[in-house]
Amino acid sequence: MSNALDLYAKVEDLLGVTEVTPILNEHYHETLEKLEFKTLLDVGCGSGGFLMELAQKNPEVQTLGIDLSPVMVEMTKAKGLNAECIDLCKLEGKFEVITAIFDMVNYLDKKHLKRFLRCIEEHLEEGGHFLFDINTLFAFKVVAAGSFIKDSDNRFLTIDSDYDEEAAEYYMDFTLFEKEGEAYVKSQEAITQYFYKVNEIQKLTKMKLVSKKAISIYSNESEKFYLVFKK
Repeated sequence: MSNALDLYAKVEDLLGVTEVTPILNEHYHETLEKLEFKTLLDVGCGSGGFLMELAQKNPEVQTLGIDLSPVMVEMTKAKGLNAECIDLCKLEGKFEVITAIFDMVNYLDKKHLKRFLRCIEEHLEEGGHFLFDINTLFAFKVVAAGSFIKDSDNRFLTIDSDYDEEAAEYYMDFTLFEKEGEAYVKSQEAITQYFYKVNEIQKLTKMKLVSKKAISIYSNESEKFYLVFKK
């Protein structure tokens, strides 16, 4: 998975993610404005965009970002933020708020999701909140499925994706050509995401769902559910 995440880090700017993340992040900030907290952990922090926004809004909050991609972690550190390349379950310490932004949870199969939620519980302070978002079925079947091609400067990217309704799995095949000197170097990785209903997640954790909000980013239909759980 780390190699796939590193490849994703190389092409994130080609996917239009940076344009839509502020829209999604605003829902997190709205929740955080209503909470009293001094510590926050961002799981799957990526390049640190959300943590940078939070540092500007709440500089007194102690934050830490973790990601399984060394490339992403270095990008976060380059912004002057605290970040580690470590699995959540191997991390030490507790936090009043934990976030997992931009469908990070959808990258976990059911076995790993159950383990992940248990580790979230262990790292949350009593009364703490876990904020995250998941993709809806509409997002997988209609918005994300198909082919994507992007040609930019010295990079050429193709993504072929499809949703398997029976398995409830979404497959993405990334192919990247990067120019090095007079030649192009080819990289290929595959990423799988898993569709979950909200009640499926509720059954896997002792935390209580305190907020559920449908979010539309790309169309009039809801592509995400923004969820807040409390320990």
